[in-house]
Amino acid sequence: MFVSYLILTLLYVQTAVLAGPEGETIGCDDYLGSDKVVDKCGICGGDNTGCQIVSGVFKHTLTSLGYHRVVEIPQGATKINITEMYKSNNYLALRSRSGRSIINGNWAIDRPGKYEGGGTMFTYKRPNEISSTAGESFVAEGPTNEILDVYMIHQQPNPGVHYEYVISGTNAISPQLPPHRRPGEPFNGQLAVPDGRNPEGEEKQQEEKKEKFPNGDMEIFTEDTTHTFAVRQPERFSPHQPDNLVPVVQPPRRTRDHNWKQVGTTECSATCGKGSQYPIFHCVSRSSHEEVPDSYCDPTTKPTPEEEPCNIFPCPAFWDIGEWSECSKTCGLGMQHRQVLCRQMYANRTLTVQPYRCQHLEKPETTSTCQLKICSEWQIRTEWTSCSVPCGVGQRTRDVKCVSNIGDVVDDEECNMKLRPNDIENCDMGPCAKSWFLTEWSERCSAECGVGVRTRSVVCMTNHVSSLPLEGCGNNRPAEVTPCDNGPCAGKVEWFAGSWSQCSIECGRGTQQREVICIRKNPATFDVLDPHECSFLERPPSQQSCYLKPCGAKWFSTEWSVCSKSCQGGFRVREVRCLSDDMTPSNQCDPQSKPEEKESCNPQDCIPEIDENCKDKYYNCNVVVQARLCVYTYYKTACCASCTRVANRQSSFAGRR
Repeated sequence: MFVSYLILTLLYVQTAVLAGPEGETIGCDDYLGSDKVVDKCGICGGDNTGCQIVSGVFKHTLTSLGYHRVVEIPQGATKINITEMYKSNNYLALRSRSGRSIINGNWAIDRPGKYEGGGTMFTYKRPNEISSTAGESFVAEGPTNEILDVYMIHQQPNPGVHYEYVISGTNAISPQLPPHRRPGEPFNGQLAVPDGRNPEGEEKQQEEKKEKFPNGDMEIFTEDTTHTFAVRQPERFSPHQPDNLVPVVQPPRRTRDHNWKQVGTTECSATCGKGSQYPIFHCVSRSSHEEVPDSYCDPTTKPTPEEEPCNIFPCPAFWDIGEWSECSKTCGLGMQHRQVLCRQMYANRTLTVQPYRCQHLEKPETTSTCQLKICSEWQIRTEWTSCSVPCGVGQRTRDVKCVSNIGDVVDDEECNMKLRPNDIENCDMGPCAKSWFLTEWSERCSAECGVGVRTRSVVCMTNHVSSLPLEGCGNNRPAEVTPCDNGPCAGKVEWFAGSWSQCSIECGRGTQQREVICIRKNPATFDVLDPHECSFLERPPSQQSCYLKPCGAKWFSTEWSVCSKSCQGGFRVREVRCLSDDMTPSNQCDPQSKPEEKESCNPQDCIPEIDENCKDKYYNCNVVVQARLCVYTYYKTACCASCTRVANRQSSFAGRR
């Protein structure tokens, strides 16, 4: 009984000392009331001088596309953080000084995730939320075991890249430990708990306590007993000592008829690469070992299922395909790249492994040709028209079209709308004054014989300021019709029109014809006359357009482009679109009947040029031809053979026309 009372007294004293007289906290040096904290260098009580914190912002204005170095991360760096200031179309990249790409190398964009490099693990993040403005980043705890270089793949104006890392300094201080002291000796005015242990092993024992009692419980040993008592954390124990300490006597344990028993395990969470499973406990009878409802067992004694590894063998290797980069050209043929890595999952981590482990799989392509659209340009087809008004401010227009590289008129969207020339502008023809404007009376009477009329046009319009005393239009509009008489009719001459023929096509817009002849009507017959006899009359049309029904959507295609190579096999392309009756894009065409958009050309072997002085100095002179640069002397000489062939083709084509 005395021993129990002594143990409880020691327990209370130690708890009171840990909590302090006024609820003071423990610093990072494990002393009560200490205000020491861990600085950025990881040192308890440090002043951030034990290391060097390197940070800055890369804000250089970049002009060329591609990789630009941002900062060098030295060997031994920790707390690495590289972050874009805000979201952009640029990408961050990382590679070792030995040349190995770690993130976003070789013009291929990796997926966000964890990547090992430089002796540490980097976490790569790329926010993809539409509403997010956060930029790319990658962070690592370090330390690095080699020099690493951070790059930016520049595609649009640099938003700024913030970088920060920590390196050890020459004046680094060691983490402070509690000084050696005798049991019961005051430290900073406080009495330490006498434990009778060797001070040199105090830190190690404290660590063992933390591992053994993660909830803050500790073991107390005295000379008189070896029993274990749980000591609560200072904030959970009252600092006031009770008046009477009464030892708590536990009631005797009752015999249980039922108990918890492991009856199996859960299914493994993964089929390979290391999964996890947990034991399953059921309540069973101690006598018959049969399962009974869980309510028969004490829930407080049910074991906590602990995770167990399973299926720890590695998963089969696979090709991890990155995203395609942007096309290298905004129009015409270009190139795009992607990263293809051999990856394997093990221990819930996906690691990059040697490519030979994926040799059982066909490796996907890492480069591909791409063509966003055929390059087109604006052309001014006509001069400015005359002003729309004879005086005052009007408008004049001209015809501006978007033309493809093979000369076809295409939709305006195919050209850069920012560069479109104006096709309408204002014009000022000077000040105006109102008056009635009249034409002369028509020379012919409306009737060849008998009473008819002659007409003229009357319009109220503006004119230049005149010195004449014009009174304006007013309400007295001049007459537009006057009677006329060509005498009695002896035989009427007129145009006669037959019935219309059938439409020239079965669908869409076509034409239909009819016969129109000049005749003279007699009382009972008519005579066919020469057409010039009816020239004074307006001749009826002999042709008109017709429309029976819509044809539906059809495939339309441009002319073929120039062959990519003049010999030894090249290819040419064209654009194919499905258009409806009103020439708008449609998706109603039969995909099976879609014309080809690409075909081979110039399969013949290359033959040396006859003219030794006219040769192509570069292998890609076909690009010069497509860009229409042969009009310049330099390109005409550097790509003499290709430019000469194009000139010959154009001259022969002009001759056929």
